[in-house]
Amino acid sequence: MMMKLLNTIRFRLTMSDKTLIAGLGNPGREYKDNRHNVGFQIVDHLAGRHGLNFSRLQNGAFVTTGVIAGCPVVLAKPQQYMNKSGQPVAALQRFYRIPLENILIVYDDLDIPVGSLRLRPGGGAGGHRGMTSLIQHLGSEDFPRLRVGIDRPPGKMDPAAYVLQDFSAEQQPAIESAYDRAVEAIETWLKDGIELAMSRFNGPSPI
Repeated sequence: MMMKLLNTIRFRLTMSDKTLIAGLGNPGREYKDNRHNVGFQIVDHLAGRHGLNFSRLQNGAFVTTGVIAGCPVVLAKPQQYMNKSGQPVAALQRFYRIPLENILIVYDDLDIPVGSLRLRPGGGAGGHRGMTSLIQHLGSEDFPRLRVGIDRPPGKMDPAAYVLQDFSAEQQPAIESAYDRAVEAIETWLKDGIELAMSRFNGPSPI
């Protein structure tokens, strides 16, 4: 009985120390490589670099837990469609009792060049439906986010159709570089804080 109580206390103490890193995207194999799924792609890249696997479904998201840059983390890929992403992320935030400043959302941005990174400590949704859902369910705009540029659609192409296509051959080198830079930015954020990560990684793709 005493050992069980100690384990429960230890679990409760460590839960609040965790960081939640959620990539946004649409569930399903048909969306896997879409521009709109770059959040999933980067969180997968981060997990792979640290030997983590998304092996379970919890609170409506595929999750994995581990330690990255010395910090206990929960990595998540919400399994609702993009415009309902906030519900599973908020459920995980409540379950692990994670403060807003320890939540990082990774997602695509039409308004910056492909492969560019923009790390910020907070802000509005900027027209992104996934972020609109996050802000609604978390009840605040004050949580960090990493925006990954996917560029504007060519000509008069509908943005809704553009984001649901895969990256073009011309965009592939810049986005693959962004995977590595985004992972390094997340590791720096975990270890050294957002200001240093912003100063090092915010900007265009070097390719």
